[in-house]
Amino acid sequence: MKSYNYQPDSNPTAARIKKGDTVKVIAGNFKGKVGKVMSVNASKGTVIVDALPSTKRHIKPSQLNPRGGTKEIEKSISISNVQLVVDEAKGTTSRIGYTIDKDGKKTRVSKVTKKEIK
Repeated sequence: MKSYNYQPDSNPTAARIKKGDTVKVIAGNFKGKVGKVMSVNASKGTVIVDALPSTKRHIKPSQLNPRGGTKEIEKSISISNVQLVVDEAKGTTSRIGYTIDKDGKKTRVSKVTKKEIK
């Protein structure tokens, strides 16, 4: 039988969503929520959005923390489940594209409005 060597991506694709962007959740339990991106983990393909509720993790008692207890951590969501909000007043979302200037500078562009994203 032939064996296959499956290896994880050593060079994951760059995330188009950046820290500080306003995004809307488009799939999952929190569909429709709008919030700012607090952090992006490109290797895992996840983002942490401030509009999502935090989850509780139980901590086992140890020498550093003899009582144990619970700790609240921010909930991460797949980057494919969020979309960039282009116009915050209307709440319109858009995919993200890239254009290259004459100087060779790469900029993010909204696919809907064709305007530069700052």
